[in-house]
Amino acid sequence: MSDSPAARLQQLFEGHRLTPTQRRIAHCMVRRAADAPFLSSVELAELAGVSQPSVTRFAVALGFDGYPALRKHLREVAPAAGSGAADTYNEYQQAVQAEIENLRHLAELLADPSAVERAGRLLAASPALPVLGLRAASSQARGFAYFAAKVHPDVRLLDEGGTMLADRIDASVRAGATALLCFALPRHPREVIEALAYAQSAGLTVVTVADSAFAPVAKHSDVLIPAAVGTGLAFDTACAPMLLGRVLIEAMCDDLPDAQARLEEFDARASARGLFAE
Repeated sequence: MSDSPAARLQQLFEGHRLTPTQRRIAHCMVRRAADAPFLSSVELAELAGVSQPSVTRFAVALGFDGYPALRKHLREVAPAAGSGAADTYNEYQQAVQAEIENLRHLAELLADPSAVERAGRLLAASPALPVLGLRAASSQARGFAYFAAKVHPDVRLLDEGGTMLADRIDASVRAGATALLCFALPRHPREVIEALAYAQSAGLTVVTVADSAFAPVAKHSDVLIPAAVGTGLAFDTACAPMLLGRVLIEAMCDDLPDAQARLEEFDARASARGLFAE
């Protein structure tokens, strides 16, 4: 596994049953992984938007005597501050390097492809496939839907919220949908969490691409595959979630027997129409 601060934190949190408040703290620590070993309990509480006693209970839930013991552990496993090229990177290069690390961690996660393969089977088997992504995640959902529609017969993009969202989920269910794919990125809209809960109540299996296994959508996800976002710029960057979306399409194609035929048909029609400049 990667030795990045975020990867070490993910490994520390895995296997623990955390409350929603504790997942919020874990999510905050993953996003601020490099700083986590040096934050006081008060600072961490402020960053996560929780109380200081909640941070203490979180540390105890992980098996430590308290937050000082957790912070001591994080400092002991943190690599020594290095020198060299990384010290000379400007802020733009640092953002790129952080995304490279996110992609490296995703590659290591995919060394066990079972979750992606299961997700691909679920998505391929759904006669209608709703793809949900609101606000920051709308571009990820739209990109997935654009390519998935070339191999899946009925892809339904849900990239606008409002009172019609539940209606569109209902329409997908009536069309035979058995699964819903969600892209969930920070900041997580409350409406997405509510939509996933509604989708599950309607009988859909929810597959989620989220920035962390401890994201607020985890409670309403049957299969959640994490892909970290970059936080070094004014707005988050999402190279890893985008790539994971393409990986899911590949896995879905493996379970769609006519995927190749659909692609060849599209290419033939595109050529006949002169659709692309060659």
